[in-house]
Amino acid sequence: MSSLPVVVIAGRPNVGKSSLLNRIVGRRIAVVEEHPGVTRDRKSVQAEWLGTPFELVDTGGWMTSGDELDDKVSAQAERALTGADVILFVVDASVGATDQDAAAARIAKRSGRPVLLVANKVDDASHENAIWELLKLGLGDPHPVSALHGRGTGDLLDELVALLPEAAPTPLGDEEDDGTTRVAIVGRPNVGKSTLFNRMIGEERSIIHDMPGTTRDSIDTLVMTDDGPLRFIDTAGMRRRARTERGAEQHSVIRALDSLDRADIALLVVDATVGASHQDQRLAERISAAGCPCVVLLNKWDLIPADDRESILTGIGEKLAFLGTAPVLKISAASGRGVHKILPAIFEASDAYHHRIPTGALNRAIRDLQARHPAPSARIRYAVQGAIDPPTFTLFVSGRLPQTYLRYVERSIREAFELGPTPIKIRVRIG
Repeated sequence: MSSLPVVVIAGRPNVGKSSLLNRIVGRRIAVVEEHPGVTRDRKSVQAEWLGTPFELVDTGGWMTSGDELDDKVSAQAERALTGADVILFVVDASVGATDQDAAAARIAKRSGRPVLLVANKVDDASHENAIWELLKLGLGDPHPVSALHGRGTGDLLDELVALLPEAAPTPLGDEEDDGTTRVAIVGRPNVGKSTLFNRMIGEERSIIHDMPGTTRDSIDTLVMTDDGPLRFIDTAGMRRRARTERGAEQHSVIRALDSLDRADIALLVVDATVGASHQDQRLAERISAAGCPCVVLLNKWDLIPADDRESILTGIGEKLAFLGTAPVLKISAASGRGVHKILPAIFEASDAYHHRIPTGALNRAIRDLQARHPAPSARIRYAVQGAIDPPTFTLFVSGRLPQTYLRYVERSIREAFELGPTPIKIRVRIG
């Protein structure tokens, strides 16, 4: 886990918490839109100010509607405070202190953590006098900022780093380039991705609720396992474009697809009670195009009657043929049944994805496969592996090879070197 000090951005919904996170890290990380509740899950990113690195946690804020989903979001926000070194408590200065702000402020004070009161949406000096009304929240002097325009954020960060405990000497670096295997959990809305994500990382990190589209953004968590670290990415559910609303949900889908493109391995979660749908097929195509190995997870398998299981598996094989030899695991994210098989499947796929074959061994395999079945109109003179992630092979041939023979070559290489379900790229050079 991170050894950096933790800064939690807290407050009621729609006061600009996600905008402040984006301003501090210097790029658009969190979904930002003028509707309450857009941020529902905790999102953790690394940030730095004046050479001081820290972990910045965005929360969904406190909701007071009494709705079940709102209660879960509020519980997530309160849970985040328990691990904070400093809390940035954000209030909309253009509105003033509301009853919701006062209730949230009491929770922040009860945490016992240092709190900086952030008066957001102070876009110019003429609005600064209004911030002193916020003193009644009992959180000390307000710090006027405009997260949207950046006004006052430097002064706020100066105050923040002065309160942080000294971090262990860890280089900040880019989380995406730290060498850790990235596992994207993808699937249609409401198939159990967040339930699976929470079970695998060992805590309730993503909001789980029976409502498609609950996860609005991609959330990643570094998990230490006995076989090494994994970075799990929980993504928003992907729908057909015609059913995707403009705005936050559309941006969430773009972020989810971007996470998939940057992933080392994809876990495609399919609702076994529905079977492979048209949208699952489209996702399989996208995973195939991304070039990363995939493990198919048939979730809610315990709800399938025994007589229907064979037909479900047949449909999966037919509709997800794009994924070739991808393993299919039968699981229940809710009960944990079968989930223990996922980590071994991930590491097996990861090893194959990064595998490099010595040129001598590769050419002996090429010689053997041609001895078994010579090509009808050409000969493979020799082969080299030009890349990994995925394994990519270049064949130097005397003439054109039919696609059926290239598939035979791919299958033979896969079997000879136990590459399992990882994608393989074959390139051909004639001459």
